[in-house]
Amino acid sequence: MESQELKKELAATLDARRELGPEYEAALVDSFVEKVDTQVRRRLAEERLAAARGEYRGGGAAARSSADGTFGERFGFAIITLVLAIPLSAIGAAQARLSGLVVVWLGILGVNFVHATGFPRRAARDPLD
Repeated sequence: MESQELKKELAATLDARRELGPEYEAALVDSFVEKVDTQVRRRLAEERLAAARGEYRGGGAAARSSADGTFGERFGFAIITLVLAIPLSAIGAAQARLSGLVVVWLGILGVNFVHATGFPRRAARDPLD
């Protein structure tokens, strides 16, 4: 439906360009680009709203990963652990040399592995049950 509207707009823009001449070409192109931009923004807003509601209405891999939230969550967690790895590595190496450094990095790898595999979390219990 939206693509049909854009096709009609493009045809109208090309017809107007033929009638008005090349001196109005920049203004016509800008107008058409604004309409396309509005359509794209509207579609993205609809997809974000659907993702926030937990609905999946199709789309590309980006729409699926944003609806899941898993890639962004895992990536952010990995970045945070790598940032924290710097001071932890320094402390481990200063306190216990190589063995301290190895223990720190094994801990970092373990935490990332558990987070990435989605280790089963306990469901929060209702105290009234």
